[in-house]
Amino acid sequence: MVAALGVAVVVVAAFVAVQLLRGAPPAQAAVVMPKTIAIKGGPPAFTSVNDIATDVYTPGVGTLYSVNADAEVPLASVAKLIAALVILHDHPLQEGQVGPEITVTSALASQYPAQAANKDSVIKVKAGEQLSELEALEAMLIPSADNIAQLLATWNSGSLNAFVSAMNSEVSTLGLRHTHLADVSGLDPASVGSAADMVRLAEDVMANPVLAQIVAMPQVSLPLAGTVFNYDYALGRDGIDGIKTGSTPQVGGNFVFSATRSVDGQKVELYGAVLGERGATPLPSALDAAENLAASAFASLSRVTLLPRGAEVLRVSAPWGETTEGVTATPAKALVCSGEKVSASVTFSGVDAQGRLRSLRRGEQLAVVSLHLPNKTVKVPVDASSSISGPSMSWKLGRL
Repeated sequence: MVAALGVAVVVVAAFVAVQLLRGAPPAQAAVVMPKTIAIKGGPPAFTSVNDIATDVYTPGVGTLYSVNADAEVPLASVAKLIAALVILHDHPLQEGQVGPEITVTSALASQYPAQAANKDSVIKVKAGEQLSELEALEAMLIPSADNIAQLLATWNSGSLNAFVSAMNSEVSTLGLRHTHLADVSGLDPASVGSAADMVRLAEDVMANPVLAQIVAMPQVSLPLAGTVFNYDYALGRDGIDGIKTGSTPQVGGNFVFSATRSVDGQKVELYGAVLGERGATPLPSALDAAENLAASAFASLSRVTLLPRGAEVLRVSAPWGETTEGVTATPAKALVCSGEKVSASVTFSGVDAQGRLRSLRRGEQLAVVSLHLPNKTVKVPVDASSSISGPSMSWKLGRL
């Protein structure tokens, strides 16, 4: 009997040892948040711009409106934006600097009377007149002076052909896939670009403080020409603060624009392009279209909380009965467009990355939730809302 009792004790001791030493199955974390977050409201109510090439874009949000955005359209004077970038690449200016003096040649001055009689886009010049680099850039971009574009081109590169090559090199560097220049000022219909390319170009132009200052000027005073005015009369309307018009009877009206407004207390930038506007008043029509596009775009934008702090993302359940939630540690905020759908994904991290979760402290990170917007991803850590202490001895002994 003593022997039997001893065997029983050994068996019980072995059972207890096995139960205590036997690894507990991990807690399981399940994603409970929806895979998609729908932004309130309908899609932006953009006024139709018929078949003209149009693109509207906001950094951080993406393209808001696009029609024939990759179609290659004659640029007219919009091409001068690329010329300006080449000049400032080769002869940089800082804010407050005017740069070297550039002398008007006799050859250039002799062409002015015929150009003016032909009603070309030129300003009055005379042989020997000197313009600073800054004044020349202002003359090329504000009254859109073709003769000053030629002056800058030969000063910079020695010849018009060499400068056109430099412009096309700049196009390649900027990644403008549907843009090619055949002349300095854009008068040649073979100087083409797309609305999508011009939006990317607009961002680069406005990133240069000197150019951003110039294209926002409604007028400028030049040494001989006097006060000349910007063809961009949309400046100041619907937040528009630049950039460049272009128009010929053959091409129609073009306008590449930027606009800035405060949206829920934060500055928001917008870039757009309207190319190939036709009709009785092509350039005014292009400017009006840009104003309508900017107004509609800003009306569709808002800065929202996609997920508040403490939003439940995960539910954690342990076989021994303990539970907790994985919640967002910080709010997830973003600039979004009405009617947009934001997809969400969860990546496990920390203690649960390998499925070995057996204990957990409150505030310990469980995962990261990623909210995927068109042009960026917002990431927020997911922490445990309470602790899991691990299986008790009674549970270990009682489990099967």
